[in-house]
Amino acid sequence: MRFEGTKDYVATEDLRVAVNAAIVLERPLLVKGEPGTGKTVLAHEVASAIGAPLIEWHIKSTTKAHQGLYEYDAVSRLRDSQLGDDRVHDITNYIRKGKLWEAFTGSERPILLIDEIDKADIEFPNDLLQELDRMEFFVYETGETVQAKNRPVVIITSNNEKELPDAFLRRCFFHYIKFPDAETMSSIVDVHFPGLKGQLVNDALNIFYEIREVPGLKKKPSTSELLDWIKLLLNEDISPDILRERDPRKLIPPLHGALLKNEQDVQLFERLAFMSRREGR
Repeated sequence: MRFEGTKDYVATEDLRVAVNAAIVLERPLLVKGEPGTGKTVLAHEVASAIGAPLIEWHIKSTTKAHQGLYEYDAVSRLRDSQLGDDRVHDITNYIRKGKLWEAFTGSERPILLIDEIDKADIEFPNDLLQELDRMEFFVYETGETVQAKNRPVVIITSNNEKELPDAFLRRCFFHYIKFPDAETMSSIVDVHFPGLKGQLVNDALNIFYEIREVPGLKKKPSTSELLDWIKLLLNEDISPDILRERDPRKLIPPLHGALLKNEQDVQLFERLAFMSRREGR
């Protein structure tokens, strides 16, 4: 079971090494990086590349660790008992299996994606330590122990919104996805827009990286936003000449709503354009 990348995902050498190291060590792969650098998509591509089923657990601020194991619906059982429902005599009717339970009991070795773990509270990672270490957990309501038939490949993503506990980090293989350089980004664009070459791509990439380097930018545009922008440029048949325009009155690129996602950044470019016009008088 080795990951060598796919035709739809440009994986750098160090990322491929990290994925395969986590598989060999049987440790969770913790992937960090800027939003839009392909952390979540990585799990999909690893599953596709090695032919494994993918189980996704998307974390929210309200998610609790025990929900990944199971949940006991005591309220429904109480209601059914009041209604005289025969289902009430079998407690398993009220046990809702979580994503870890699903991953542990699958017939094939799955890829388990725990997406954006840093959205949950600080205790969430620690609450999963024992289950991810031992690959088993105890169901108190039924008295059974659920053990992993096939140890899943666990991929955990984080956007660095919160620091993760040291005890949790020690149990993971860590990889930080660096933001793609221009050459890698060109390869990514080619994957999504096969055969699209020439001045339009070069000019679009130049503008994209120039925007990312503007001091004071609140949210730098990501890879996914670049791809959306190029799609719009093609759809609107924007000429490369327009992208090369360096008129101070037109500092904001065409269709900039795909790249600039808040009013502060738009206002920043408007101020820069105003200052350029004043200096050009």
